[in-house]
Amino acid sequence: MSSREKSENSQSADRFLQLLQESKKGRFKLYIGLAAGVGKTYRMLQETRELLAHGVDAVIGYVETHGRAETEAQLQGLPLLPRRSVFYKGKMLEEFDLQAVLQRRPEVVMVDELAHTNVPGSEHEKRWQDVEQLIDAGISVISAVNIQHVESLNYQVQKITGVEVSERVPDRIVKAADEIVNIDLTIDELLNRLTEGKIYERQKVEAALKNFFQKDNLLQLRELALREVSFQLMQRIDKEVTLASRKNLDKLLACINTNEKAASEIIRKTSRLADHFRATWYVVYVQTPKESMDAIGLAKQRHLINNLQLATQLGGQIIRLKGNNVAEEILQVARNKQISLLICGATGRKSVWNWFKKSQTRRIIRSVSSSGLDLDIYLVSV
Repeated sequence: MSSREKSENSQSADRFLQLLQESKKGRFKLYIGLAAGVGKTYRMLQETRELLAHGVDAVIGYVETHGRAETEAQLQGLPLLPRRSVFYKGKMLEEFDLQAVLQRRPEVVMVDELAHTNVPGSEHEKRWQDVEQLIDAGISVISAVNIQHVESLNYQVQKITGVEVSERVPDRIVKAADEIVNIDLTIDELLNRLTEGKIYERQKVEAALKNFFQKDNLLQLRELALREVSFQLMQRIDKEVTLASRKNLDKLLACINTNEKAASEIIRKTSRLADHFRATWYVVYVQTPKESMDAIGLAKQRHLINNLQLATQLGGQIIRLKGNNVAEEILQVARNKQISLLICGATGRKSVWNWFKKSQTRRIIRSVSSSGLDLDIYLVSV
């Protein structure tokens, strides 16, 4: 590691130490990377060591080295709390021991693999929920996540890689970080680490290069990571300085139906737009007689419920209506809520979205244009 990198790491640790000293509330520092192997866990271990050197009571609550020699070497000599053993489906598994940390009450705990799904029967379903409880209890946390695990970016990652990431972290967890750091590597550096066997075992390298670790994939994921961290930092500055004396009046309305993929893409896109504009946002679903609960299958009902839950998780407010004229119902909501931007789906493939097919979008556009409302429309390709 160069002297410049050591200096930057030390400054990062010093900033987090200052946050710890300023408040008794648990603080949260989050490292973000473009992919596995960029060095997130290595950096967290380094920071834990530096905090200990400053006299901070810091411990390792959970670490996953993936057998990487450099990471395991960095772990040597650091206080590591035992894991919790759980017997599940005939196997003994090891999990993060939340209660042990709460009882130990360190000042800072490092908890790796933020997006991890806990073994069924655990206190929480997700590790990020464990982290939330620690912070609420006044214990500061250092954790890490790859960019593909951020909920609102899921649809973009799937388009880039062709892989739907199942373990995801709500955007509010990212926003809650008191400090957020991007662990960046050039793509050539990352691919060199991969081919040298520093990320995965050598027999897995060829498959990785043909799939997730394709150069074009990594370039786009790197851009996503850089943009996300920059966006979060700018949002914080904007909130603390620019918007300190004024209210934002933008309101967004996302229009969805029971199609799982199309609706989830519109919801995630609207969430990102709302973050960008610092706007209140809503999700509207209009149930026509053809989409009554006794007229559609259980699968579509389940998709609708899941997407409404996703919208709530991302910070949206739900509006469910019944009516024959979808466009007019949506227009009435726009009037009542004083919506400034309407987000709709558009596709040329009739089989993809029966309810919100191209002709339905045209009806909405026509209704808006004849209504006299000051309302913009944003079309999402689905």
